[in-house]
Amino acid sequence: MVSVVNGKTPQDSGHSRLNELGYKQELKRDLSVLSNFAFSFSIISVLTGITTLYNSGLRFGGPVVLVYGWLVAGGFTMAVGLSMAEICSSYPTSGGLYYWSAKLAGTSWAPFASWITGWYNIVGQWAVTTSVNFSLAQLIQVIILLSTGGKNEGGYVASKYIVLAIHAGLLLVHAIINSLPISWLSFFGQVAAAWNILGVFFLMICVPLVAKERASAEFVFTHFNTNNEVGISSKPYIFLIGLLMSQYTLTGYDASAHMSEETKSADINGPKGIISSIGISIIVGWGYLLGITFTVTDIPSLLSPDNDAGGYAIAEIFYQAFKSRFGSGTGGIICLLVVAVAIFFCAMSSLTSNSRMVYAFSRDGAMPFSSIWHKVNQHEVPIYAVWLSAFIAFCMALTSLGSIVAFQAMTSIAVIGLYIAYALPIFFRVTLARKSFVPGPFNLGRYGIFVGWIAVLWVATISVLFSLPVAYPITDQTLNYTPVAVGGLFIIVVSYWLVNARYWFKGPITNVDTHSNV
Repeated sequence: MVSVVNGKTPQDSGHSRLNELGYKQELKRDLSVLSNFAFSFSIISVLTGITTLYNSGLRFGGPVVLVYGWLVAGGFTMAVGLSMAEICSSYPTSGGLYYWSAKLAGTSWAPFASWITGWYNIVGQWAVTTSVNFSLAQLIQVIILLSTGGKNEGGYVASKYIVLAIHAGLLLVHAIINSLPISWLSFFGQVAAAWNILGVFFLMICVPLVAKERASAEFVFTHFNTNNEVGISSKPYIFLIGLLMSQYTLTGYDASAHMSEETKSADINGPKGIISSIGISIIVGWGYLLGITFTVTDIPSLLSPDNDAGGYAIAEIFYQAFKSRFGSGTGGIICLLVVAVAIFFCAMSSLTSNSRMVYAFSRDGAMPFSSIWHKVNQHEVPIYAVWLSAFIAFCMALTSLGSIVAFQAMTSIAVIGLYIAYALPIFFRVTLARKSFVPGPFNLGRYGIFVGWIAVLWVATISVLFSLPVAYPITDQTLNYTPVAVGGLFIIVVSYWLVNARYWFKGPITNVDTHSNV
């Protein structure tokens, strides 16, 4: 119930703080803490990340990496999330990370810090939207394959052009949904969160129950798979590169910050959204991993491109569990549809978060044709930002036609690009702004600096880890192009800054008359 003082409804705390920071309230502030959490939770989407990269975890380390690697990555991700939540509480704006960098880097460094953080964030988000949508297109291809008999019984194998067409169709649907008023998106977001939680519990109970053969607890908690067929035998090395599945899944929670100008009491509820989405994802995701891994009895057959699902491990697990029990894999296909709906919602929410970042970044004049991208329609939705993000996510997927290696390198920006954007404002918080940072209602107190350094060092570690070779001998088809993609982005962004942008980009531009540039 809203209290009324002297006949007036008091202004929302997030709205007040936004005005203090120099911005007008242009977006509709209608999201509850549950809705804010739901956006981040459905972007993290454990069903999406674990299902699409389970092959990677099985190949590099198997059960030990899946079960324990998840907890390692989850613990460090929580440190990143806590640090981001503390900063979000002080600066609850749609710009999120790049705005934080500008405020925390100090006056002289603010424009460059804001520029580099913003571009890593926005390109990382575009890569996330691309990879999530494309992974759904690939899963739909596998569902069609299994529905028509599977690979060994003449099932339909879609060409790379068909997969790209499915990807384009999905992006079109997501752009249309994201053109709706925020109240609709809030409803879809809550449905998505519920679907993710209920879907995980359904699958982690249903699939092991149906499976005729189950792994022993000893296998699930102690078996380390070194048979990866890519020439890597060192267990520590395998464990470290096997963390990719977990870390790829645990991304996207910056959505809670990007939705803060549409969230009630965002200086409190934004941080709650970040922390709760990570914490619940860690718990629910671990349950899903355990449930599925208990049905793994033959790793090489699951990874074989000659199995019914064409080498898609989780699809093969679901399909064979039902086929061995009932003589038909239809139940497994239904389970895959549960995952497909979760990925659909994940991609939808990714585009929402993406468009809010484009809106904020162009509002500050950082993008070409900025005046177009930050316009809002009659529903207070940044409509042009939505359609631009969908179009770019389509263009990024065109790399899949040339080489799947090139596509994987591009999507690696989704992890490393985003995490660099996460770490930069935290780094400025623990260095340049160590004494000047003014915490908001949510803060870590005296532990802020300590947790912040853990977060920064973890991001530095994974940036190196995910740039390491994942196959030997190294050829043009096995080279890990991640450092090329991430480094290439750095060179482009910095070069543009030196040649042009440093003369006109001054950091976040306030739009309340009583304020000036940050």
